[in-house]
Amino acid sequence: MSTTAGGTVVPRTSRALLAMAAVAVAFAAADTYVVVLALPDMMTGVGVPIDQLQRAAPIVSGFLLGYVAMLPLIGRIADLRGRVPVLVMALVLFALGSLITTVAYDMPSIVAGRFLQGVGGGGLVPATLALVADLYPVERRGVPLGVVSAVQEIGSVLGPLFGAAVLAVADWRLIFAINLAVGLVLAAAIRAIAPHEGPPGARRLPDLVGLLLLLLTLACAAVVFLRPAPLMRDLTWGRLFVPFSGDGRWLTPIGAATVVALVLLLVWCWFAPRPLLDLREWTRVLVDADLVGALLLAAALGGVILAFATADPKVEVFSPQGRWYLLGALVAAAAFAWHVRRAANPLVPRGALRRTPAWGALLVSFFVGAALIAALIDIPLFARTTVYPDDQLPAALVLVRFLLALPVGAVVGGYLIRFLSPGLVTAIGMVLAAAGFVLMTRWGLTTIEEPIANLALVTGGLGFGLALAPVNAALLASTDDDVHGVASAFIVVARMVGMLVGISALTTIGLRRYYSEQLAVPPVQEVCDGKSRCKEFSDLLRVAGIAQEHAVFWGAAGCAVVAAVLALVLFRQVRPTRLAARDVFTGGA
Repeated sequence: MSTTAGGTVVPRTSRALLAMAAVAVAFAAADTYVVVLALPDMMTGVGVPIDQLQRAAPIVSGFLLGYVAMLPLIGRIADLRGRVPVLVMALVLFALGSLITTVAYDMPSIVAGRFLQGVGGGGLVPATLALVADLYPVERRGVPLGVVSAVQEIGSVLGPLFGAAVLAVADWRLIFAINLAVGLVLAAAIRAIAPHEGPPGARRLPDLVGLLLLLLTLACAAVVFLRPAPLMRDLTWGRLFVPFSGDGRWLTPIGAATVVALVLLLVWCWFAPRPLLDLREWTRVLVDADLVGALLLAAALGGVILAFATADPKVEVFSPQGRWYLLGALVAAAAFAWHVRRAANPLVPRGALRRTPAWGALLVSFFVGAALIAALIDIPLFARTTVYPDDQLPAALVLVRFLLALPVGAVVGGYLIRFLSPGLVTAIGMVLAAAGFVLMTRWGLTTIEEPIANLALVTGGLGFGLALAPVNAALLASTDDDVHGVASAFIVVARMVGMLVGISALTTIGLRRYYSEQLAVPPVQEVCDGKSRCKEFSDLLRVAGIAQEHAVFWGAAGCAVVAAVLALVLFRQVRPTRLAARDVFTGGA
């Protein structure tokens, strides 16, 4: 049977397909965090001095922009076109972005690659969540949703470790070369596992012309990007790299050949009867999915992302252009709201999120993200402030204890909603997260090295994990089958926007506390008149830094409590499915 919204497939195929999709989600999530350690080398690789870190912001914000801004459109396409085609296309985009990042030679090329990686990686999440809703009835979704949430968080653990392992033996480009290979393998595996759509026994012949044009385009582009030294030094082949005018890689014979090959490929894919990529079909899908509405929403989300992501949280809430970004986002959001009211088939079908638990899930997800970002950013920062001032890796590894507990909580949360209401499970999880943050406010100069620190880290990680599956389950149970893709996209968007707003707001609170504490520190010339006195001055500054982190943890605890209260109130209509004890342990099968 085919896999469509609301459809079913044979159980073995269902499990294999979902397993491949979950692996893809984990790998894409790992890519979100892989630049944590690789960013300095990536800057050097594209000609950005290491002392100009602010110029590397687009490498991070470009990925975020692709990940968040395009999510609603991809989720809507998954509702219209099917989950499997979107999963395959998202992996192909992720692989293409990885390829461009691997061979990038300047900032525009590496940002373009990261943007495509974000689009592909982000598109996997709503398609996979919607796939769970397709394959499992409401009473059996808990554990699969928990597993998907768990593997997504496992990716955040593996990302920095994967990056560190590769950097220990090779250049940063190998990270993205591996991404390219894995993305293509997963796309092929999902396409092979998915049930065949079409007449029984029918086989589609490969598009040899399209394949040759694709290979020609990639080969020419590789020469443009890599500029092999033997070819450039050759008297004959070297002419391929001589610009027609000015200076630029694309204003050369080989650059022009690449553009011509790409244009021929696009023309073939548009007019051929059975092309390698059916551009006409995908164009119709984009129009049906409301491309205009998606672009307006992307502009609104992009403005919010750029306003916060391009700022230096140590000194500012917004970047210098942040207010203009937010003004543009407000205008785009108003235009999107007007468009939704007038469009025949809007990106978000009217009434899709009308039920209280549906829009409530977005609100809860926002505050979960606002609290979660404090753990992801400020736990390593606390470690750097106290016991690891000169070493980033051990400070980052402190967070691993938190992140290892998170996927465990995600699976447990998916299990608990079989006989407890999603609102109650979410509230329990967020109260535990708040308790973890409160324990962190008791940390001192050496607590990170003591076993007691694990209590706060594990409690917080388990709490956040418990909340993930119930929020997704409440959303899917309160929306219609034909909007699960776009609804799942919005819940991811809400959490990501919550993270961006949360880190800026909480950092502002923390800095106010830091400056308040710093007023009590005597000037350096009054204290630092010898080695022992200089150490005393350094300790006073560290105490001020600890006070700053404590203020952030208190703020995050408040966000977690707000999320818990909202879940209890807004999810009260969502009931658990009362399964027999045997069904609880067998998955209802």
